[in-house]
Amino acid sequence: MTSSIIALTTDFGLRDYYVAAVKGVILGIAPNATIVDVTHEIEPHNVQQAAFVLLQVWPSYPAGTIHIAVVDPGVGSERRILLGRYAGQWVIAPDNGLVTFLHRELPVEVMHVVENRKFFAPALSSTFHARDIMAPVAAHLFQGTLPHEFGRTTDRIEMLSVNSQATITQNRVEGVVLYVDHFGTLVSNIRRDQIDRVAGSAGAQVSVNGQSIGTIHSTYSDVEPGEPVALWGSCDRLEVAVHRGRAVDRFGHDAPVALEW
Repeated sequence: MTSSIIALTTDFGLRDYYVAAVKGVILGIAPNATIVDVTHEIEPHNVQQAAFVLLQVWPSYPAGTIHIAVVDPGVGSERRILLGRYAGQWVIAPDNGLVTFLHRELPVEVMHVVENRKFFAPALSSTFHARDIMAPVAAHLFQGTLPHEFGRTTDRIEMLSVNSQATITQNRVEGVVLYVDHFGTLVSNIRRDQIDRVAGSAGAQVSVNGQSIGTIHSTYSDVEPGEPVALWGSCDRLEVAVHRGRAVDRFGHDAPVALEW
């Protein structure tokens, strides 16, 4: 491994013992690992939210980082667990669409099905595969176990149906909300580079749920407190916020977002 990091993204929250148990298993096998908590506050069962977070943090970590990503409403079922490598980093996740955005944005270098029980806990809980399968697999990978030892390769994975990019017509772009952050900001699938290739966004009018909110601004404080504002966010996607408020409370999670010029 070229990185000492094992990064965790889950919907476990912090009240229960789940995160600590996963970390304990990792450290029992790989005591030199640096464990990073990306987040444990993914909304319960929200696979799309976790998929988006995973894509956004990917560029911030060095090659060799191992990500354990767990939002797993199908735990204990016949759904598979995947071990994949994208742009030099590894991800271990249930095969339920969690790697969708990674898979669409980055070249997949290898993908394995995790199935070799040699690397699992001796006793498996049907409800806690993060502790009993994913954590030991990540730790053994960290310690130098070769990827093919965990299971066969595959080119079939489950994908979410949501569109990663907006739909462009002659003078209009129609998008959807991919993610809602802690501040209630709506992050859309309208990408800055996608718009710049077509016409650029200068002067374009933004609407949410059919309601016009004006042009794209540079900062939240370009509008008065309580007013909606559209801007290019830190991931270069069109975001809709409310200055010192919550856009999700005003427009909803599923509000269509459009640009027109």
